[in-house]
Amino acid sequence: MSLRVVFMGTPDFAVPTLVEIVGQGHEVVAVYSQPPRPAGRGLQPTPSPVHRQAEALGIPVLTPTSLKSAEEQERFRAHDADVAVVVAYGLILPVPILDAPREGCVNLHASLLPRWRGAAPIHRAIMAGDRETGVAVMRMEAGLDTGPVAMTERVAIRPDETTGDLHDRLARLGADLMVRALAALSRGALGAVPQPAEGVTYAAKIDKAEARIDWSLPAATVHDRIRGLSPFPGAWCEATIGGKPERVKVLRATLAPETAAADANATVAPGTLVDDRLTVACGSGAVRLVELQRAGGKALRAEDFLRGAALAPGARLG
Repeated sequence: MSLRVVFMGTPDFAVPTLVEIVGQGHEVVAVYSQPPRPAGRGLQPTPSPVHRQAEALGIPVLTPTSLKSAEEQERFRAHDADVAVVVAYGLILPVPILDAPREGCVNLHASLLPRWRGAAPIHRAIMAGDRETGVAVMRMEAGLDTGPVAMTERVAIRPDETTGDLHDRLARLGADLMVRALAALSRGALGAVPQPAEGVTYAAKIDKAEARIDWSLPAATVHDRIRGLSPFPGAWCEATIGGKPERVKVLRATLAPETAAADANATVAPGTLVDDRLTVACGSGAVRLVELQRAGGKALRAEDFLRGAALAPGARLG
């Protein structure tokens, strides 16, 4: 049985779920998304990815800056929805909104709740060195990601996987999970289990101050932060190129072989290049830089980067 759905989402992560819901024959009567934001060189107001996708599908789009007013809440109730599907929308939903659809609101969250509640679950899972994550469909309540969990899917985090890589995998996995949850809901068979009190962690928004690489940390920690911050905001360091200090983003890295790391730690300070393949000594161990980007340039593999930036063994990265 098809459902009458209000969809609420903003970024790329939410787009596959919207497309799958429509593809499964549910009636999406309205899409809510964040208002257009200035973007590009001209800083022109630009609709969100979900906004653009909804327009392409011919679905009405609403972009309120808040849902707290009685007027907005009445407009929401007027959609007469069976359920609201929420995926990275970006606004807090007041209780009158949560209670308006006949079956309430269900949320797709990119973690295995209660681990990594909050704004940046994919970044934080990788930065913490987690080896597993997943997606969860949760029945929403007033707390921050505290509602009972209806369905989950688990995935292993690959050793060199970045936030960008994992984001794309989880977006597809989450879309499939949500349409299965809606199918169960339409049959009256979508149960939910309260989240345990143990194991709660919070995925705070990424602060740009976290992006500067601290080479004095263990190599595994440096590696996890590099991949957890890629592609945005991008972990960075300073390198002297052509006699001038320059900020360089490191978008991909891998742990160096143990023998190379042991040799590096025995002879040089953290942040020192120990070979001609961009292997960098850390507080313990070493990482090999795989993909880098100079300010204003494009992302380059290490070998291509070195053709335009002569960084020799012994050079220090700040």
